[in-house]
Parts: sequence; C-alpha cells; structure tokens
Amino acid sequence: MTTAERVQAIVDYGFAERQARFLVLVMRHSGLCIKRQYGTFANVARGGEKCNAFFDKLVRRGYAIASDCVHNRARLYHVYYKPLYHAIGEPESRYRRGVPARQVAERLMRLDAALMSPDLDWLATRSEKFAYLTARTEVHAVESPAAASEQRPDLFPGTFPIGIDADGRAVLLYVATKPWTEDFRTFLIGHVDLLATLATWTLRVVFPPSLQRVVVEYRRAVYEQLENRLDAQTVNDLQWYFFHCRRGTDWRQPPYNSADSLKARFRQCSTAFAGPRFAHLYRRWLVNGDSVLTPVPATVSDAFASGRAGLDLRLLSHTYDQFSPLVSRRRVRRSRLMADATEGDEGRRSLNPSLNPVP
Repeated sequence: MTTAERVQAIVDYGFAERQARFLVLVMRHSGLCIKRQYGTFANVARGGEKCNAFFDKLVRRGYAIASDCVHNRARLYHVYYKPLYHAIGEPESRYRRGVPARQVAERLMRLDAALMSPDLDWLATRSEKFAYLTARTEVHAVESPAAASEQRPDLFPGTFPIGIDADGRAVLLYVATKPWTEDFRTFLIGHVDLLATLATWTLRVVFPPSLQRVVVEYRRAVYEQLENRLDAQTVNDLQWYFFHCRRGTDWRQPPYNSADSLKARFRQCSTAFAGPRFAHLYRRWLVNGDSVLTPVPATVSDAFASGRAGLDLRLLSHTYDQFSPLVSRRRVRRSRLMADATEGDEGRRSLNPSLNPVP
C-alpha cells in the first residue's frame, strides 16, 4: 500500500486527514504516542480542545489504551486496535502488542524521529526494504522480498525505517539508545549493500539528551565503518593477527619463543587494531571468516566526500525518563501494557562490549 492509501483507509474510520496521517505514522513507527507529539505534528496545543478531543475519541472507541505514569507526570497512548492495523496492511504488526517498560522510551524516540520528516515515504518493514533493494538491483530478482529476507538475515538489521523523499533521496534512520556503538556498527554494515545502489542518501542518527556525550563516538563509527576502507596490507595483517588471537598463540613456547620479529609484529598489530572497530570486526570474523574483511564499496566510502551522502546527527529536545515505569489500568485481561521495570535484569547489559579487548 502507498502512504496515501493507508491514510485514506484510516479516514474511512471517521478521522480527519491530518489525524489519519498521524495515526499512520504512529502505527508504522511505534504504536505509542503522547499528546505532545500530536500537538507538534498538527500544530495545535497539546492540552488544547482539539488535541484532547482526538485522544478522547481514540480511547472512547476502543482504538487505543491510555496509561498513566505511577508518578502522574505523563500519559501514554497505545494504539492497538487490530482492524486499524489491518486497514493499513499490517494486521500482525508488533506495534499493536503489549510493550515492555524498557522499550517505551525508544518507541517514543522513534516516533519523534519520524515526525522530523513526516512527509517521507517510509519503508518500515523488512519486506518493503528488500522490495526496494530488488527494484534497484538484480539481487534476488526471481525471489519474493519475503524469501530474500529469510536468506539474508545480515541485511537490514534492526527495525529502523528508511524514508524516501520526493527526489528519491533515502534517509536511513537510527535511534541511539546505548552509550556504546556495537549495535550501530552492525546496523551500518547491514545497510552497505543498499547504500552502494543509492545515488543520494542521508544517515540520520537521533540521540536522547542523556547520550549527548557519545555523539562523537557515533560519528567516529560512521567514519570507520563507511569511509575508512581497509587496504590490502591491512587486510593481510588482520588475517594473520586474528588467526593468532583465535589460536591463542603462546609466544613463549617453541617455535615462537625465539621469533622476535613475529612477536614484534603481533605487538604492533595489537596496538594498531585496538578499539571498538576491530573488536567488533574480530567477533564477526569468528563467525563469518575472511569475508567480513572485504572493504566497503568505493561508491560508499566516497559518498560523503563527493556530497552524495550526508550525516545528520540530531539531539532530541525532550527527555523520556518520565515514561518508565508505566502501569496499565485498563483491559487487565490483555497482556500487561508495561512490564514492571524493577523485575529482573532482562535486556540490561552491564558491560560495554566494544571495550572488551581482542583476546
């Protein structure tokens, strides 16, 4: 379905076109929203009569559930009504299901990021992204996008959407929620095949205020993964170094104990290949072998210098801590809207994987 068809399908439920456009964005990007976001989109007061009437209508008709924070500082709306999702062609969307508390802030940030460019034509699902890639290349030309998606799990990691503007420029969106760049590097690598086919594109990374200090680390990750290509000598050194790291070579034992040149080379490689980029590359190499050492295409590495690509790093102006923990006071028979944020440590990471040294 096109964006216009989705909007018209929601209009048929009795909503104004502006309200329908907002609901389509919500259902395709987060499933969750707050009044402030609708106020920004519709250019109305978030506590005004029009805004309140819209959300009251959603709840009254059973299209959405309203949930209050335990400290009463905010109210969250979850659009879950299955016929609405069916109307836009996504009846099994994960966004209509219950939301763990740890995901609330990220969901709201996703929607805020989409609202920065609400008029883009968003590719929100893996099948849409594969269909778009297939239309630009001969890859998987005889297969359906769904089948191609199953065969290439390394492509399009994560669930972040890709926007296409009226001129055909692609906007790759990423919402940073962690102070390390491990997942972001995987995201960049998984989109290289698409970037190589694009004439113009923008990489947009959105940060909450709490992560302002790591913006420079994400910028460095973009340079290392997309701009700084590995040359032949570096690839050769990496193959040798990774081999001995995996083997756990003991340089004190024969025949290496007297090979000063080899020990010196290993020390040089240890220094040269320190840092998050090569720690991440080593973990990929353990799984996929030397194929991960293939340099990115020159069309990608030269894109920023030539002006075909742009890097858009944006700091969100709102905080999101007030939305967790949340409790649902309605429809108790359904899965709880939010899990208790204090139960267990699921989803938490105590260590920064990008700082773990290569063995």
